Amino acid sequence: RITVSAMCFMDFSRFPLDTQNCSLELESYAYNEDDLMLYWKHGNKSLSTDEHISLSQFFIEEFSASSGLAFYSSTGWYNRLFINFALRRHIFFFVLQSYFPAMLMVMLSWVSFWIDRRAVPARVSLGITTVLTMSTIMTGVSASMPQVSYIKAVDVYLWISFLFVFLSVIEYAAVNYLTTIEERKQLKKRGKASGMYSMDAVQAMAFDGCFHDTDVDMDLTPFPEPCEESETRASQTNISNADPPRLKRKRSLKGNVGRIILQNNHVIDTYSRIIFPSVYIVFNFFYWGLYI
Repeated sequence: RITVSAMCFMDFSRFPLDTQNCSLELESYAYNEDDLMLYWKHGNKSLSTDEHISLSQFFIEEFSASSGLAFYSSTGWYNRLFINFALRRHIFFFVLQSYFPAMLMVMLSWVSFWIDRRAVPARVSLGITTVLTMSTIMTGVSASMPQVSYIKAVDVYLWISFLFVFLSVIEYAAVNYLTTIEERKQLKKRGKASGMYSMDAVQAMAFDGCFHDTDVDMDLTPFPEPCEESETRASQTNISNADPPRLKRKRSLKGNVGRIILQNNHVIDTYSRIIFPSVYIVFNFFYWGLYI
């Protein structure tokens, strides 16, 4: 009975979607073919394994037996027996630890396309968070895998996913820049040096926190009153029932909010909602089709 600890040279270019071919070689050290002949008596049936045997990362697809000769210039020819193993890696662990979190981060970065382009803190925070999370995932995956000098399949997927997340941040930078240019052009056309005294409904809502209809003229002072104080004063003087324009604004608030949100979406956001998911789906289709 012989117990052997053997190693196998593996190619990790398709890791973790790889299949490794390993072999165990048996050969006599002292007796050449003139003294000793080695062969498999029953071919592949000469090999038997325990049915309950299992490996942590692989399962054995098949194994086969073969034989050959090895030549050494000093001593001659030797018989050699081969046991070939085809090992396929379990990918479920890597799907849970690497691929699935990367997919979630990429899809989470698309949420910014549905956020109002004027909500700078929300969109910037979401973009930076997804970028940092993807960096953490990539660092953790690299630290737990073999250090090789070539690119692995999981590296390709993670770097492409990181690129999608990074482009989502760049997309908002472009939207914010173009929005600023558009607003400056509009102010120049209207001949107004500042937007403090006259602004549209969206700017007014962003400035004082209140909703204003575009049909109602808004004469805003440089320091507008808060909405809560205005509503409190109206309730105290009991003029809420005698103010038809205010009631009309309240009734139309629900429908106008959706319209204003749609108006605030830049054309780049509209195209990004379609282009980013479509390209990512095509990438996943080719990636899994190529490596599986």
